[in-house]
This record gives sequence, C-alpha cells and structure tokens, in this order.
Amino acid sequence: MNKKAKKGVLLVQLGTPDAPATSDVRRYLTEFLMDGRVMDIPYMGRTLLVKGVIVPRRAQNSATTYKTIWDENTGSPLMYYSLLQRDMLQEQLGEEYHVELAMRYQNPSIESALRKMEGMFLESIKVVPLFPQYASATTGSVIEKVMEIMRKWQYFPNVSFVNSYCQDEDMVAVFAENGKKHNIDEFDHILFSYHGLPVRQLGKVDPTGQLHCPDSGCETCKVELNSFCYLSQCYATTRAITSKLGLAADRFTVCFQSRLGKTPWIQPYTSDVLHDLAQKGVKKLLVFSPAFVADCIETLDEIQVEYADEFKALGGEEVVMVESLNGNPKWINTLKRLVLSN
Repeated sequence: MNKKAKKGVLLVQLGTPDAPATSDVRRYLTEFLMDGRVMDIPYMGRTLLVKGVIVPRRAQNSATTYKTIWDENTGSPLMYYSLLQRDMLQEQLGEEYHVELAMRYQNPSIESALRKMEGMFLESIKVVPLFPQYASATTGSVIEKVMEIMRKWQYFPNVSFVNSYCQDEDMVAVFAENGKKHNIDEFDHILFSYHGLPVRQLGKVDPTGQLHCPDSGCETCKVELNSFCYLSQCYATTRAITSKLGLAADRFTVCFQSRLGKTPWIQPYTSDVLHDLAQKGVKKLLVFSPAFVADCIETLDEIQVEYADEFKALGGEEVVMVESLNGNPKWINTLKRLVLSN
C-alpha cells in the first residue's frame, strides 16, 4: 500500500479466466453472460440460456482455445498486459496516487480492489474503464458495478468516471504507429474489426427514441449526434486512425466480430467481409482491432487464427494483425492524461 497516496485510480478491464481449465472458463463465462447489460434479456430467460445452453456448449471449447494463448510464465495475455499498464501508470503518476487494477468479471474483482482503496481514505477515485468506445455492456457495466459497491460505503471520496476516449490523439497515434510497422502498401485491404453488439442495444442508449438510429448503423454517424453511441464511436476511431495513416476510403472496411447467438448484431460481420474480399480476389489483409487496448483472446486467436484460417480456406493468402496498445509509453501517457483531467 502506498501510504502517501491521496488519490486513487481504478483501471478496469473486461476479465479473463483464472486458468485455461474448463471449470475456470465456465465460471468466467457464466459471470460475464449473466450480466444484464451484456445479455440484456429478462433474468429467467437469461439464466436458462446462459446456464442451460451457452456455457455448457462453449466452456470446453473456449478452455481449449485459452490454452493456445496462455503463457506458462505470465499466464493470460490480457492479465499480463493489464498489470503492465497498471504498473507503468503508477510509475508515471508517482506517490500521490495509488493505482489498482480490477476485472469486471472474475479476478481481481472490482469489489476487492475497492475494498483496498476504501481503507486508504483517499480524497478521490478516478475510474478508467479500459474500453476506448463507450458501450452499455462494457463501460456502462463497470460504472454500474462501481456505484453498486460504493453506495454501501460510510464515507464518499470524490468519484469520477472516464466514459470514452475514442478519438484520443495519443491512443490513435499508437495504433497508427503499430500499423506502420508493417508495409501497409503491400496489403490489398485493411480491416478495422471491432467487437460487436446486438443491434437492439444501440437503440437503448437513446431512451427518448428521437434519434431514429439505423438498424445496423451508418458509417457517416457522428459522435456529436449521440455521444454514447458505440457504433458512432467505432467509426470515429476509424476515421482518426485512417486520417493519421492517409488511407483512402476504398482501402479499408469497418466490421464487427465476436457475434453470439442468432439475433441481429451490428453489421457487417467480419466473417462476411472476409468472404466478400476473398471473392474479389483480395489476398493479403492487415487487421486493426481498436476496441482492445491489450492483446487478448479476441485478437490473438479470433483474428490471428480463426479468421486467418477462414480467409485462407476461401483462397486468401495472409491475415496480419496489428498489435494492440499493450505497454506502449504513449498509451500510458494517454491514461495519465485521462486521470489528471477533470
């Protein structure tokens, strides 16, 4: 514990199983999918679907996948990079601050992290969800959980939340620089693949129903129209990165991965885009994943293995993933600035 600390910072990442074993993956998936902001259907239906269908079918296969990305020394890549970001930010902020890391699902839990901070009698706590684009299922869920836990405290420090930073210049610069590590001109096309969401969740962000958002979004959607629209923030991030790289509009495509279930999700789906590009004779793809600030199962397996194999089976030759922000000092500077800003 940093005894001199007066201010607290809580970094919150999505989560990871404690180990790549079926039992650990089952616990992780259950907690994740039982979140009413993630699986936004009535509780009884959610319970039957998650515990009776999805988790029993997915746990073992997911555990097998986690084993392929698990490092015997450092464990989960997401945990490794998240801890690295915590430690680098702590060094940047100095003794006046105490930085904790929590996972929205599994360990270290938000509750355990806040319990440590409660005993430090901090004058303020800044909560930074590690998701550049706001979504109710990610950032919204983190904020709800923090408020749920802290409402039981007998004293309240000044608490503030970072909602999004989808166009942050330093963050965008890191993604662009990571892309430039590859010879972009050698690739036939560039994908910006974001984690998907059910379409119905887009409309819920506008309780007035006055914005009339399209069913699957519009690439010209601006964050100024609805600053909490996940889709518009994804396009805003893409515009910022492609502008930095000087990419023409016909050189890239925005798409959405990780679809679960049969209900409509944000389109186009990454898998469908792979099929379309392969039919057009595209052979080499470069893929950015700007929804993730640390490499994880979605980047290291879903893109680098699953989608790469799918694309090659369709006649493509190569899928190259641009590394995430991980421990880049410019990304840590972004976090520091978010903490210090009002």
